[in-house]
Amino acid sequence: MGGGTQIRYPGESMAKLRSLLMVGIRILIIVAGAYVMFIVLLYIFQPHYVYYPERTLSRDPSRVGLQFDTVYFETTDGVKLSGWFIPNESARGVILFCHGNAGNISHRLESIEIFHRLGLEVFIFDYRGYGQSEGKPNEHGTYKDAEAAWQYLIEECQVSPNEVIVFGRSLGGAVASWLAQSHTPKALVLESTFVSLPDIATKLYPYLPVRLLLRFEYNTAEYLRRVDCPVLIVHSRDDEIMPLSQGQRLFEMAKEPKRFLEISGTHNEGFITSGKHYENGLNVFISECIGPGM
Repeated sequence: MGGGTQIRYPGESMAKLRSLLMVGIRILIIVAGAYVMFIVLLYIFQPHYVYYPERTLSRDPSRVGLQFDTVYFETTDGVKLSGWFIPNESARGVILFCHGNAGNISHRLESIEIFHRLGLEVFIFDYRGYGQSEGKPNEHGTYKDAEAAWQYLIEECQVSPNEVIVFGRSLGGAVASWLAQSHTPKALVLESTFVSLPDIATKLYPYLPVRLLLRFEYNTAEYLRRVDCPVLIVHSRDDEIMPLSQGQRLFEMAKEPKRFLEISGTHNEGFITSGKHYENGLNVFISECIGPGM
């Protein structure tokens, strides 16, 4: 007989279907296992995704023609920290500088120059685990570091709280807000700062259960609500990491008197890109708080 029709029995089709189903289940198990493993690793190594410290100081204020003193001080839990104090002969106040989560104080010379031109002395310090500071960074540790810097400035340097402007950039804005709610500086400046770490992480990683995973809060908004000094919020419309809406929400939460300075440029370079607009905006706010300069 010539080529006849091949007969397929129901049992063969069911066997193939079961085989395909088992393959699909195995793939799902592998994918789910990889996802769970990724989440576990993310939870364990979370500090490495929050803090990016560098130990080596690549330069110092003398590079831009400024005199400075290297200072060392201790936190209440016995961690030795380091920082720079940059004096100014025509000072009208002091900036207590809380920097962001990457690098160290040696990467902030452009900001130090700006504040110096604005007639301010600058006290900038490295959190534990950054630069020449001892220890390893963690959230409560950064708060203790800021507290120790405040105490050093007030007690050792004999600076009046009424002369201190607390400045925080990015993650440092949360630290600065925590400090300003605990004390009463002359003013608070928050630049490129988020509402809270869970809030911004949810937007950056919508495919992850970040609110369950995060071991860090850095709840800027909660601290800011308790701040009783004048507040300046600085944020770039072009910030690719912290959307402008983050700064706008912080501004809404802050008490009066308050100002909002919108700049342009990326998260890390907006203050440089914006040039005189940024500097003049700072000067207007500072002049309202502690008197004219420049």
